[in-house]
Amino acid sequence: MLRRVYVAGVGMTKIDRHYDKGFQELTYLAIKNMLSDVKEFNPQAIVVGNMMSSSLYQQDSLAAVVADAAGLRGRGGFKVEAACGSGGHAVAAGYALVASGLYDQVLVVGLEKMSDYPTGSVTMALAQAADFEHEAIYGISFVALNALAMRLYMHRYEARREDLALWPVRMHEYGSQNPFAQLRNRIAVEDVLRSAIIADPIRLMDSAPIGDGAAAVLLASEDVAKKITDIPIQIAGVGLGSDGVDLASREDLLKPISIITASEKAYKMAGIEPRQVDVAEIHDAFTITALLSIEGMGFADFGVAWKLIKEGRFAAGDKPSLNLSGGLKARGHPVGATGVYQIAEVTMQLRGDFPGVKVNKAEIGVAMNTGGVATLTSVLVLKR
Repeated sequence: MLRRVYVAGVGMTKIDRHYDKGFQELTYLAIKNMLSDVKEFNPQAIVVGNMMSSSLYQQDSLAAVVADAAGLRGRGGFKVEAACGSGGHAVAAGYALVASGLYDQVLVVGLEKMSDYPTGSVTMALAQAADFEHEAIYGISFVALNALAMRLYMHRYEARREDLALWPVRMHEYGSQNPFAQLRNRIAVEDVLRSAIIADPIRLMDSAPIGDGAAAVLLASEDVAKKITDIPIQIAGVGLGSDGVDLASREDLLKPISIITASEKAYKMAGIEPRQVDVAEIHDAFTITALLSIEGMGFADFGVAWKLIKEGRFAAGDKPSLNLSGGLKARGHPVGATGVYQIAEVTMQLRGDFPGVKVNKAEIGVAMNTGGVATLTSVLVLKR
Protein backbone atom coordinates (compact mmCIF):
# COMPACT_ATOMS: atom_id res chain seq x y z
CA MET A 1 0.00 0.00 0.00
CA LEU A 2 1.35 3.40 -0.95
CA ARG A 3 2.11 5.90 1.79
CA ARG A 4 0.75 9.43 1.63
CA VAL A 5 3.21 11.96 0.26
CA TYR A 6 3.29 15.68 1.02
CA VAL A 7 5.01 18.77 -0.30
CA ALA A 8 6.77 20.04 2.80
CA GLY A 9 8.70 22.99 1.34
CA VAL A 10 9.26 24.95 -1.87
CA GLY A 11 11.86 27.34 -3.24
CA MET A 12 12.30 29.14 -6.56
CA THR A 13 14.54 31.59 -8.34
CA LYS A 14 13.21 34.38 -10.51
CA ILE A 15 13.23 33.20 -14.11
CA ASP A 16 15.39 35.44 -16.28
CA ARG A 17 18.31 35.52 -18.67
CA HIS A 18 20.81 34.93 -15.88
CA TYR A 19 24.02 35.67 -17.75
CA ASP A 20 25.77 36.24 -14.41
CA LYS A 21 24.81 32.87 -12.88
CA GLY A 22 25.55 29.28 -13.83
CA PHE A 23 23.16 26.39 -13.35
CA GLN A 24 24.96 25.37 -10.16
CA GLU A 25 24.36 28.79 -8.57
CA LEU A 26 20.72 28.86 -9.65
CA THR A 27 20.29 25.44 -8.04
CA TYR A 28 21.91 26.66 -4.83
CA LEU A 29 19.66 29.72 -4.69
CA ALA A 30 16.47 27.71 -5.20
CA ILE A 31 17.42 25.34 -2.38
CA LYS A 32 18.49 28.24 -0.17
CA ASN A 33 15.08 29.86 -0.67
CA MET A 34 13.43 26.57 0.26
CA LEU A 35 15.34 26.27 3.55
CA SER A 36 13.37 29.16 5.05
CA ASP A 37 10.22 27.19 4.25
CA VAL A 38 10.99 24.10 6.35
CA LYS A 39 11.96 23.36 9.95
CA GLU A 40 14.17 20.45 9.01
CA PHE A 41 16.08 19.62 5.84
CA ASN A 42 17.46 16.12 5.58
CA PRO A 43 16.60 14.56 2.20
CA GLN A 44 17.84 11.04 1.68
CA ALA A 45 17.66 11.17 -2.12
CA ILE A 46 17.70 13.70 -4.95
CA VAL A 47 15.70 13.76 -8.19
CA VAL A 48 16.53 16.33 -10.87
CA GLY A 49 14.26 17.41 -13.70
CA ASN A 50 16.24 18.65 -16.69
CA MET A 51 16.10 18.47 -20.47
CA MET A 52 19.16 20.13 -21.97
CA SER A 53 22.19 19.48 -19.76
CA SER A 54 23.66 17.02 -22.24
CA SER A 55 22.82 18.85 -25.46
CA LEU A 56 23.59 22.43 -24.34
CA TYR A 57 25.97 22.59 -21.40
CA GLN A 58 27.54 19.14 -21.61
CA GLN A 59 26.88 18.26 -17.98
CA ASP A 60 25.44 14.98 -16.82
CA SER A 61 25.59 13.64 -13.23
CA LEU A 62 23.15 16.37 -12.24
CA ALA A 63 22.14 14.69 -8.98
CA ALA A 64 25.76 15.07 -7.85
CA VAL A 65 25.71 18.72 -8.92
CA VAL A 66 22.59 19.31 -6.84
CA ALA A 67 24.03 17.37 -3.90
CA ASP A 68 27.05 19.66 -3.86
CA ALA A 69 24.90 22.79 -4.20
CA ALA A 70 22.77 21.67 -1.26
CA GLY A 71 25.61 20.47 0.95
CA LEU A 72 24.33 16.91 0.58
CA ARG A 73 27.34 15.14 -0.84
CA GLY A 74 26.84 11.42 -0.39
CA ARG A 75 23.11 11.37 -1.12
CA GLY A 76 22.04 9.26 -4.08
CA GLY A 77 19.85 10.40 -6.92
CA PHE A 78 19.23 10.64 -10.63
CA LYS A 79 18.10 12.89 -13.46
CA VAL A 80 14.66 12.59 -15.08
CA GLU A 81 14.24 13.63 -18.72
CA ALA A 82 10.87 13.96 -20.40
CA ALA A 83 11.64 16.87 -22.72
CA CYS A 84 9.78 20.02 -21.59
CA GLY A 85 7.85 17.81 -19.15
CA SER A 86 10.95 16.76 -17.22
CA GLY A 87 10.07 18.72 -14.08
CA GLY A 88 6.64 17.19 -13.56
CA HIS A 89 7.98 13.72 -14.22
CA ALA A 90 10.78 14.34 -11.70
CA VAL A 91 8.19 15.17 -9.05
CA ALA A 92 6.30 11.99 -9.96
CA ALA A 93 9.53 10.00 -9.52
CA GLY A 94 10.19 11.66 -6.18
CA TYR A 95 6.63 10.88 -5.15
CA ALA A 96 7.21 7.20 -5.93
CA LEU A 97 10.37 7.08 -3.78
CA VAL A 98 8.48 8.38 -0.76
CA ALA A 99 5.17 6.58 -1.39
CA SER A 100 6.98 3.25 -1.67
CA GLY A 101 8.56 3.69 1.73
CA LEU A 102 12.09 3.69 0.35
CA TYR A 103 12.78 7.22 1.64
CA ASP A 104 11.08 9.63 4.04
CA GLN A 105 12.41 12.84 2.50
CA VAL A 106 13.26 13.43 -1.17
CA LEU A 107 14.52 16.65 -2.70
CA VAL A 108 13.24 17.34 -6.23
CA VAL A 109 14.97 20.08 -8.20
CA GLY A 110 14.15 21.34 -11.67
CA LEU A 111 16.85 23.33 -13.43
CA GLU A 112 17.62 24.66 -16.86
CA LYS A 113 20.10 27.13 -18.35
CA MET A 114 19.39 28.28 -21.91
CA SER A 115 20.16 31.98 -22.32
CA ASP A 116 23.95 31.53 -22.60
CA TYR A 117 23.56 29.75 -25.93
CA PRO A 118 22.70 30.95 -29.46
CA THR A 119 19.02 30.78 -30.35
CA GLY A 120 19.83 28.29 -33.11
CA SER A 121 21.44 25.92 -30.61
CA VAL A 122 18.46 26.18 -28.26
CA THR A 123 16.05 25.63 -31.17
CA MET A 124 17.97 22.51 -32.18
CA ALA A 125 17.92 21.20 -28.59
CA LEU A 126 14.18 21.82 -28.33
CA ALA A 127 13.66 19.96 -31.61
CA GLN A 128 14.89 16.83 -29.85
CA ALA A 129 11.54 16.79 -28.04
CA ALA A 130 9.96 15.83 -31.36
CA ASP A 131 10.78 13.09 -33.85
CA PHE A 132 14.24 14.25 -34.81
CA GLU A 133 14.81 11.57 -37.44
CA HIS A 134 11.61 12.13 -39.39
CA GLU A 135 10.73 15.77 -38.58
CA ALA A 136 13.60 17.95 -37.40
CA ILE A 137 16.10 16.54 -39.88
CA TYR A 138 13.93 17.92 -42.68
CA GLY A 139 13.92 21.41 -41.20
CA ILE A 140 10.67 21.58 -39.25
CA SER A 141 11.24 23.20 -35.87
CA PHE A 142 9.42 22.58 -32.60
CA VAL A 143 7.57 25.87 -33.05
CA ALA A 144 6.51 24.83 -36.57
CA LEU A 145 5.01 21.59 -35.26
CA ASN A 146 2.91 23.55 -32.78
CA ALA A 147 1.98 25.94 -35.58
CA LEU A 148 0.48 23.01 -37.50
CA ALA A 149 -1.72 22.23 -34.51
CA MET A 150 -2.72 25.87 -34.09
CA ARG A 151 -3.63 26.25 -37.77
CA LEU A 152 -5.75 23.09 -37.62
CA TYR A 153 -7.45 24.29 -34.42
CA MET A 154 -8.35 27.64 -35.98
CA HIS A 155 -9.68 25.93 -39.12
CA ARG A 156 -11.67 23.16 -37.44
CA TYR A 157 -13.22 25.27 -34.69
CA GLU A 158 -13.47 28.58 -36.60
CA ALA A 159 -11.41 30.46 -34.04
CA ARG A 160 -10.21 33.88 -35.08
CA ARG A 161 -6.62 34.92 -34.57
CA GLU A 162 -7.59 37.88 -32.36
CA ASP A 163 -9.63 35.59 -30.12
CA LEU A 164 -6.62 33.37 -29.45
CA ALA A 165 -4.56 36.44 -28.55
CA LEU A 166 -6.60 36.87 -25.37
CA TRP A 167 -4.69 34.10 -23.58
CA PRO A 168 -1.20 35.66 -23.74
CA VAL A 169 -2.70 39.03 -22.77
CA ARG A 170 -4.12 37.44 -19.62
CA MET A 171 -0.85 35.66 -18.86
CA HIS A 172 1.10 38.91 -19.00
CA GLU A 173 -1.42 40.52 -16.65
CA TYR A 174 -0.79 37.80 -14.06
CA GLY A 175 2.94 37.70 -14.71
CA SER A 176 3.19 41.43 -14.05
CA GLN A 177 2.19 40.68 -10.44
CA ASN A 178 4.47 37.67 -9.90
CA PRO A 179 7.94 38.59 -8.58
CA PHE A 180 9.34 35.29 -9.92
CA ALA A 181 8.11 35.91 -13.49
CA GLN A 182 10.46 36.59 -16.38
CA LEU A 183 8.08 38.87 -18.32
CA ARG A 184 6.38 41.40 -16.06
CA ASN A 185 4.99 43.74 -18.72
CA ARG A 186 1.33 44.00 -19.62
CA ILE A 187 0.36 43.63 -23.29
CA ALA A 188 -2.74 44.12 -25.45
CA VAL A 189 -4.30 42.04 -28.19
CA GLU A 190 -2.78 44.39 -30.77
CA ASP A 191 0.69 43.66 -29.38
CA VAL A 192 0.17 39.95 -29.97
CA LEU A 193 -1.16 40.41 -33.50
CA ARG A 194 1.65 42.79 -34.48
CA SER A 195 4.49 40.75 -32.99
CA ALA A 196 6.90 38.92 -35.26
CA ILE A 197 5.77 35.71 -36.95
CA ILE A 198 7.77 32.76 -35.62
CA ALA A 199 5.92 30.01 -37.51
CA ASP A 200 2.59 31.13 -38.94
CA PRO A 201 0.14 31.46 -37.20
CA ILE A 202 2.33 31.46 -34.04
CA ARG A 203 3.76 34.87 -33.27
CA LEU A 204 6.39 35.96 -30.81
CA MET A 205 3.79 36.94 -28.21
CA ASP A 206 2.22 33.47 -28.43
CA SER A 207 5.49 31.90 -27.32
CA ALA A 208 7.20 31.34 -23.99
CA PRO A 209 10.54 33.16 -23.74
CA ILE A 210 13.99 31.60 -23.47
CA GLY A 211 15.14 31.83 -19.86
CA ASP A 212 16.98 30.25 -16.96
CA GLY A 213 15.73 29.10 -13.59
CA ALA A 214 15.69 26.52 -10.83
CA ALA A 215 12.95 25.40 -8.48
CA ALA A 216 13.00 22.96 -5.57
CA VAL A 217 10.35 21.04 -3.65
CA LEU A 218 10.86 18.83 -0.62
CA LEU A 219 8.64 15.75 -0.58
CA ALA A 220 8.06 13.90 2.67
CA SER A 221 6.03 11.14 4.26
CA GLU A 222 3.05 12.19 6.36
CA ASP A 223 4.70 11.92 9.77
CA VAL A 224 7.83 13.76 8.65
CA ALA A 225 5.90 16.46 6.79
CA LYS A 226 3.85 17.33 9.88
CA LYS A 227 7.05 17.88 11.82
CA ILE A 228 8.78 20.17 9.35
CA THR A 229 5.95 22.35 8.02
CA ASP A 230 2.77 23.87 9.44
CA ILE A 231 0.75 23.39 6.24
CA PRO A 232 1.70 20.17 4.45
CA ILE A 233 0.11 19.83 1.01
CA GLN A 234 -0.74 16.30 -0.07
CA ILE A 235 0.03 14.93 -3.52
CA ALA A 236 -3.24 13.07 -3.85
CA GLY A 237 -3.09 11.97 -7.47
CA VAL A 238 -0.40 11.26 -10.05
CA GLY A 239 -0.99 10.48 -13.72
CA LEU A 240 1.37 10.02 -16.64
CA GLY A 241 0.58 9.73 -20.35
CA SER A 242 2.28 9.54 -23.73
CA ASP A 243 1.49 10.00 -27.43
CA GLY A 244 3.27 9.32 -30.71
CA VAL A 245 6.49 11.31 -30.91
CA ASP A 246 5.78 12.08 -34.56
CA LEU A 247 2.65 14.07 -35.38
CA ALA A 248 1.88 12.18 -38.60
CA SER A 249 1.02 8.97 -36.75
CA ARG A 250 -1.50 10.53 -34.36
CA GLU A 251 -5.18 9.78 -34.70
CA ASP A 252 -6.23 13.36 -33.97
CA LEU A 253 -3.75 16.18 -33.44
CA LEU A 254 -6.31 18.16 -31.45
CA LYS A 255 -7.22 15.40 -28.99
CA PRO A 256 -3.99 14.87 -27.03
CA ILE A 257 -4.22 11.38 -25.57
CA SER A 258 -1.21 11.96 -23.30
CA ILE A 259 -3.03 14.81 -21.52
CA ILE A 260 -6.35 12.97 -21.46
CA THR A 261 -4.80 9.77 -20.08
CA ALA A 262 -2.64 11.49 -17.45
CA SER A 263 -5.54 13.66 -16.27
CA GLU A 264 -7.99 10.77 -15.96
CA LYS A 265 -5.46 8.72 -13.99
CA ALA A 266 -4.62 11.58 -11.61
CA TYR A 267 -8.28 12.50 -11.04
CA LYS A 268 -9.24 8.88 -10.35
CA MET A 269 -6.36 8.40 -7.92
CA ALA A 270 -7.28 11.61 -6.08
CA GLY A 271 -11.00 10.81 -6.12
CA ILE A 272 -12.01 14.07 -7.79
CA GLU A 273 -13.57 15.40 -10.98
CA PRO A 274 -12.29 18.32 -13.08
CA ARG A 275 -15.10 20.59 -11.86
CA GLN A 276 -13.77 20.33 -8.30
CA VAL A 277 -10.37 21.85 -9.11
CA ASP A 278 -9.91 25.33 -7.63
CA VAL A 279 -6.59 26.32 -9.17
CA ALA A 280 -4.25 24.83 -11.76
CA GLU A 281 -0.97 25.55 -13.47
CA ILE A 282 -1.11 24.19 -17.01
CA HIS A 283 1.47 23.96 -19.78
CA ASP A 284 1.18 26.87 -22.23
CA ALA A 285 4.51 27.02 -24.06
CA PHE A 286 2.43 28.35 -26.95
CA THR A 287 -1.15 29.62 -27.05
CA ILE A 288 -2.25 26.41 -28.78
CA THR A 289 -0.71 24.36 -25.96
CA ALA A 290 -2.95 26.14 -23.47
CA LEU A 291 -6.06 25.31 -25.50
CA LEU A 292 -5.11 21.65 -25.90
CA SER A 293 -4.31 21.44 -22.19
CA ILE A 294 -7.60 22.98 -21.05
CA GLU A 295 -9.61 20.63 -23.25
CA GLY A 296 -7.52 17.53 -22.63
CA MET A 297 -7.79 18.02 -18.87
CA GLY A 298 -11.59 18.10 -19.06
CA PHE A 299 -11.99 21.77 -18.13
CA ALA A 300 -13.75 22.39 -21.46
CA ASP A 301 -15.24 20.39 -24.31
CA PHE A 302 -13.06 19.98 -27.37
CA GLY A 303 -13.05 23.06 -29.56
CA VAL A 304 -14.63 25.47 -27.07
CA ALA A 305 -11.75 26.52 -24.79
CA TRP A 306 -11.13 29.63 -26.91
CA LYS A 307 -14.78 30.63 -26.61
CA LEU A 308 -14.76 30.20 -22.84
CA ILE A 309 -11.59 32.28 -22.50
CA LYS A 310 -13.27 34.99 -24.57
CA GLU A 311 -16.19 34.88 -22.11
CA GLY A 312 -13.78 35.40 -19.21
CA ARG A 313 -13.62 31.82 -17.97
CA PHE A 314 -10.59 30.37 -16.16
CA ALA A 315 -9.57 33.82 -14.90
CA ALA A 316 -8.71 34.62 -11.28
CA GLY A 317 -11.71 33.82 -9.11
CA ASP A 318 -13.19 31.31 -11.56
CA LYS A 319 -13.19 27.56 -10.92
CA PRO A 320 -10.65 26.52 -11.94
CA SER A 321 -8.44 29.59 -11.99
CA LEU A 322 -5.65 28.85 -14.45
CA ASN A 323 -2.01 29.96 -14.55
CA LEU A 324 -2.14 32.76 -12.00
CA SER A 325 1.66 32.68 -12.11
CA GLY A 326 1.55 34.03 -15.65
CA GLY A 327 2.12 30.55 -17.03
CA LEU A 328 4.99 29.53 -19.23
CA LYS A 329 4.11 32.51 -21.44
CA ALA A 330 4.95 35.19 -18.85
CA ARG A 331 6.34 33.47 -15.76
CA GLY A 332 8.78 31.80 -18.11
CA HIS A 333 9.69 28.34 -19.29
CA PRO A 334 13.14 27.06 -18.24
CA VAL A 335 12.03 23.83 -19.82
CA GLY A 336 13.28 21.07 -17.51
CA ALA A 337 12.42 23.14 -14.43
CA THR A 338 8.91 24.25 -15.40
CA GLY A 339 7.04 21.31 -13.86
CA VAL A 340 8.74 21.88 -10.50
CA TYR A 341 7.84 25.58 -10.63
CA GLN A 342 4.22 24.53 -11.19
CA ILE A 343 4.19 22.25 -8.15
CA ALA A 344 5.71 25.00 -6.02
CA GLU A 345 3.18 27.55 -7.26
CA VAL A 346 0.14 25.32 -6.72
CA THR A 347 1.44 24.43 -3.25
CA MET A 348 1.72 28.11 -2.36
CA GLN A 349 -1.77 28.77 -3.73
CA LEU A 350 -3.20 26.05 -1.49
CA ARG A 351 -1.25 27.39 1.50
CA GLY A 352 -2.37 30.93 0.73
CA ASP A 353 1.11 32.46 0.45
CA PHE A 354 1.67 32.76 -3.30
CA PRO A 355 3.23 36.21 -3.84
CA GLY A 356 1.24 37.07 -6.99
CA VAL A 357 -2.44 36.75 -7.90
CA LYS A 358 -4.09 34.43 -5.36
CA VAL A 359 -7.09 32.16 -5.15
CA ASN A 360 -9.08 32.49 -1.94
CA LYS A 361 -9.47 29.34 0.17
CA ALA A 362 -8.33 26.93 -2.52
CA GLU A 363 -8.52 23.29 -1.46
CA ILE A 364 -7.67 21.36 -4.65
CA GLY A 365 -4.96 22.26 -7.16
CA VAL A 366 -3.49 20.62 -10.24
CA ALA A 367 -0.13 20.89 -11.99
CA MET A 368 0.04 19.75 -15.62
CA ASN A 369 3.37 19.61 -17.46
CA THR A 370 4.01 18.21 -20.92
CA GLY A 371 6.98 17.55 -23.18
CA GLY A 372 7.04 17.70 -26.95
CA VAL A 373 3.75 18.50 -28.67
CA ALA A 374 1.81 16.93 -25.79
CA THR A 375 3.96 13.82 -26.17
CA LEU A 376 4.88 13.07 -22.53
CA THR A 377 2.53 14.46 -19.90
CA SER A 378 2.33 14.47 -16.11
CA VAL A 379 -0.66 15.59 -14.08
CA LEU A 380 -0.47 15.87 -10.31
CA VAL A 381 -3.39 16.65 -8.02
CA LEU A 382 -2.60 18.45 -4.77
CA LYS A 383 -4.91 18.83 -1.78
CA ARG A 384 -4.75 21.11 1.23
